[in-house]
Amino acid sequence: MNNFLTVLTIAAAAASLVIIGFVPDNGVPALLFAVPFVIGVAIIIKRLNVDTNFLLRLFICAIAVRILIGTLIYFFNLHEFFGGDANTFDFFGNALLQSWEGDKYSQYFVDLFSGGGANSGWGMLYVVAVIYKVVGRNMLATQYINAVLGASTAPITYLMALEIFPSRKVARGSALLAAFFPSLVLWTAQGLKDGPIIFLLCVSMLATLKLGMRFSVKYLIALILALFALMTLRFYIFYIVAFSIVCALIMGRQRLSGQALIRQFIIMFVIGSALAFFGVARLASRQIDTYGSFKTLQVMRSDASQSAASGFGQDIDVSTPEGALSAIPIGLAYLLLAPFPWQFGSLRQMITLPEMMIWWSAIPFLVFGLWFTIRHRLREVAPILIFTTLLTISYSIIQGNVGTAYRQRAQLLIFYFLFVAVGFALLKEKRNEKARKTQAAREDHLRGVEWKPEGTPRKDQMPVVG
Repeated sequence: MNNFLTVLTIAAAAASLVIIGFVPDNGVPALLFAVPFVIGVAIIIKRLNVDTNFLLRLFICAIAVRILIGTLIYFFNLHEFFGGDANTFDFFGNALLQSWEGDKYSQYFVDLFSGGGANSGWGMLYVVAVIYKVVGRNMLATQYINAVLGASTAPITYLMALEIFPSRKVARGSALLAAFFPSLVLWTAQGLKDGPIIFLLCVSMLATLKLGMRFSVKYLIALILALFALMTLRFYIFYIVAFSIVCALIMGRQRLSGQALIRQFIIMFVIGSALAFFGVARLASRQIDTYGSFKTLQVMRSDASQSAASGFGQDIDVSTPEGALSAIPIGLAYLLLAPFPWQFGSLRQMITLPEMMIWWSAIPFLVFGLWFTIRHRLREVAPILIFTTLLTISYSIIQGNVGTAYRQRAQLLIFYFLFVAVGFALLKEKRNEKARKTQAAREDHLRGVEWKPEGTPRKDQMPVVG
C-alpha cells in the first residue's frame, strides 16, 4: 500500500507541475502559498505517533491528486461546469478585499451577499479575501488551500475511526475512502465552500470524541473555532452539529460519574459562552427570522426542483410538518442513491457513473457496519450517528435536485465511510474465519477426525473489529 501511494503521489505531482508550467503567473504563487500549510499538516501528523508513515504518505498523495484535479479544472476553465459557486466566491471575495481598501461600492455587494449574517456562505468570502490579500486575485490559490483541507480529512477520519473502533484495518479503510473517493476529491479541489465545511465537520466530530473521554484545552478550542466557522459557511449544519455535540456530551462515552458529569457541563458552558462572545446568538436570530418556517423551506425546495432538468418531486409540498415528513422517503432515496442508472443522460451524470457503481456496491457494507456499530459502539459513535441522521433527514426534506443532492452527499460520505469500513472488515473477517475453519476441518478429516465444515461459533462472540 505504501509503495502504491508513493507511485501515485509522484505521478500526480509530476502531472500537476507540467500543467502549472502552462499557467506560471497564477500556478507558482498558488503552489508556494499552499506549501507552508502542507508542511504544517505534515508536522502535526508526525507528532501523532500513530501509523505515521501510512498517514503521511496518504496525506501527501491525497493532496497531490487534488492539486492535479484542481489545476486541470483551472487550466480548462471548468469552474462553471463542475461548480459555478467558485466564480461567485471569487467575485464577492475580491469585492470584500476591495471594501477593506475603502471601496464602498464593493461593500454594497458584500452586504447583499451576506444579508447581515443571515445568509449562508459569507464566511467563505473572508477565506478568499485573505488569500487574495496575500497572493493577489488567484482562484488557483483558493483551490490549493481547499485541497490541503480536503486531504487533511483523511488522517482525521483515521483518528475518528480509531476512537470508535480499535482496529487499524477499519481506520485505514475509512481514511483511504476519504482520501480518494471521486466526489470528495472533486468538491475539495475547487474554490467552493464544500472543502472547508467537510474539514470542519471532521474536526468537530474528532474533538467531540476526544472531549467525551477527557478534558483537553486544544480540542476544546478546536471545537469552538470549528463550530463558529461552520456558522459562517452553512448555518443550518452548525445547529445540527451543536445539537449532536450536546446530546453526545450528555450521554458520555462511558457511564457518567459525578466528576464526568461536571466535566461535560463545564465543556458545554465554555462552548456556549465562547460562541455567545462571537455573536452567534445575534446571527441565529437573523437566520431564524429569515429561514425559520416550513413555507420558506417549500420555496427553497420548489426552486431547486424546477430550476434544473435534474429536479425531482416537483409536486411535493413541505410547507407543513406533515408534508415535510412525507417528503423524506423519496428525498432519502435520491440523496443516498442518485443519480440512478436511468438518469445518466448528460455528460455530468455520466462522469459520476464509476463512482456510483462503487457507492451502490458499498451500501450493504454500510448497513452491516451501521448495525454492528449501533449494537456494540453506540456511546462512542453517538455524535456522528446523531449528526448524520439529522443531516440526512434534513437534506431529504429540502433537496429537490439530483445535482445538489449528489454534491451535498459529500458532507455525509466521510461519516458513512466509517460504517462502510466496519462492514467490510466484519464480512472479510467472517469469510477468513470460515475459510480457516474449513481448512482445519479438512486437515482433521485427513487425520481421520470427523469433518464439520461450518464450525459452531459462540453466540456472544464479538468480532475483533470492535
